[in-house]
Amino acid sequence: MKMKWGNKDVETAVPLLPEFVSERNNFEGASVSGAVFNVSTTIVGAGIMSIPATMKVLGVIPAFILIFVIAVLSEISARFLLKYTHCGDSTTYAGVMAESFGRLGGLAVQICILITNIGALIIYLIIIGDVLSGSQSDGTVHLGVLQQWFGVQLWNTRPIALLFIVLFVLLPLVLLRRVESLRFTSAISVLLAVVFVGISAVIALSALWEGKTKTPRLLPDLVNQASFFDLFTAVPVIVTAFTFHFNVHPIGAELRRPCDMVSAVRISLILCSIIYCSVGFFGYLLFGDSIMSDILVNFDRNSGSTISSLLNDTVRLSYALHLVLVFPLLNFSLRANIDELLFAKSPILASDNNRFWALTCGLLGLIYIAAIAIPNIWYFFQFMGSTTAVCLAFIFPGAIVLRDVHEVSTGSDRISAAVMIVLAIVTSSIAISTNITNLTRSKL
Repeated sequence: MKMKWGNKDVETAVPLLPEFVSERNNFEGASVSGAVFNVSTTIVGAGIMSIPATMKVLGVIPAFILIFVIAVLSEISARFLLKYTHCGDSTTYAGVMAESFGRLGGLAVQICILITNIGALIIYLIIIGDVLSGSQSDGTVHLGVLQQWFGVQLWNTRPIALLFIVLFVLLPLVLLRRVESLRFTSAISVLLAVVFVGISAVIALSALWEGKTKTPRLLPDLVNQASFFDLFTAVPVIVTAFTFHFNVHPIGAELRRPCDMVSAVRISLILCSIIYCSVGFFGYLLFGDSIMSDILVNFDRNSGSTISSLLNDTVRLSYALHLVLVFPLLNFSLRANIDELLFAKSPILASDNNRFWALTCGLLGLIYIAAIAIPNIWYFFQFMGSTTAVCLAFIFPGAIVLRDVHEVSTGSDRISAAVMIVLAIVTSSIAISTNITNLTRSKL
């Protein structure tokens, strides 16, 4: 079965995989609502957890402005990608880049997607492990939900708890062969993000009523030059929180009318911006400058609220379940890009079950081992947002427009692309140098 992507026919079996031939023949295309949920789920991943910490660095007003600006730039860059997909012959991000910059351009996209998605999936599994089995931060032991409920047992240690999640929860989800198959889990994931916002708001407003909240700073506290450059370290966190471009093509290719992907992206960005602003404000209102880079650590402490510990556990578990449901969406694009990178001349993945199972299980096993072996990768998370994520979200789409191999870009497109690239390079360079300086200083 073929579906129309812009001015060309696209095999629906190529972006993702049909489970059975009969299912492929009966598949009439995904709905816009399903695309909205899938894009929103891709966006709201681990980034939501660090948004309150960015408000501590920036202040409330600049953080809101930055979220809005990056959301707008993300919409523009996604529109650029879709525009050049419609005009060209490629149906993947790497293919569109290769049309403009040759094989090296496509290879650069594949490597960035690989690094970004593997890093994000490892972070997801580490956070799930922290929620279930606890963690240690600055010499303080934070018990997980399972350990608080049942005590420290062999079966609720991190390796065993995560192994259970990987085998009996994540594996069945990543074996689903269409993105559209995940529309219901994506809807639940978005609902859980809303629940996370709602419970955080209830706890914060309850504490506000009792006069126990912290007074949030509306503007950054600039005491010296170093503190000014520290502001730029918040940019990669929000950039990573809005990086979804690697899933634009897989999700869009399954739509009944792929041109509806622009509307789906716009709706998703509005929804996710509201979620980010709400979580950031209520989290910062509740914990003030004591907010951690992982807000779940704060919920593990005494929040100062009269709400019972049951609400705190609900916040942590709902967030962990949200990440479980985000996991398969990132895995889709990761698996497809690795297959395209390693087996470019082989038959499509849909026709080779052995290769599909080997890639799926191999990736899941690698991510599990890394999540057990790496105790903390937050610095890597920041550097990822300053390099691969910013390339996927802004630099590559902007470069495609400036190259303009199909001669379809307008003057405003080229200006937007140039501004996007300059802002991305300047802010990322400052963020990287500041992070290196802070990391070096902390070890002296």
